[in-house]
Amino acid sequence: MSRLGVIHAHGSTRPRFHPHSRRCAPEDYLDLDSTEEARSLHHEEPGIVYDGHAQTLEICWTGEVGRSFATRIEPALQALCPLSEMAAEVEVSYYYEEDDNEESHVVFVGPTPQAVHEAQRQRMVADVSALLGRQFGDAEIARVIAVVNDLFSSDTARRGPTGGEAAEASDAPGPGVGRRHLH
Repeated sequence: MSRLGVIHAHGSTRPRFHPHSRRCAPEDYLDLDSTEEARSLHHEEPGIVYDGHAQTLEICWTGEVGRSFATRIEPALQALCPLSEMAAEVEVSYYYEEDDNEESHVVFVGPTPQAVHEAQRQRMVADVSALLGRQFGDAEIARVIAVVNDLFSSDTARRGPTGGEAAEASDAPGPGVGRRHLH
């Protein structure tokens, strides 16, 4: 297997069922016998754990993976879309061994394209607000956020009532490029 290096996935989602059922089987993608075996390389990270009290599937996992894993992780996360109760984001960071480069993406999962689109809008508003907040005041930020909201409204109108396939799950470069740890 050709080495990719290390991947870190971080996020949480609320499944509509207990994730240890066969409807949600991350072990199919991680070459494990069960979700309980999805331990992270970093001992302080829980791995992939179902929190029964909060009813969330928590993902904080770092692992050494091969090159083919990079093409499998995002479809695996996208497979959670119809199984999710609400939209959520999962940050995925790749650390390449051969050239010591890093790359981060955000993968959105959710029960409907509309829910995913709204989660994407909320993330964009938060990111733009944080970035602009370093230099500008609330009034200037509000003007830019109004443009962002208009763009998302136009996109929603263009996609139609079902949201189109493109909204089911997408990835966009995250703000974490260059960070070694996502916490």
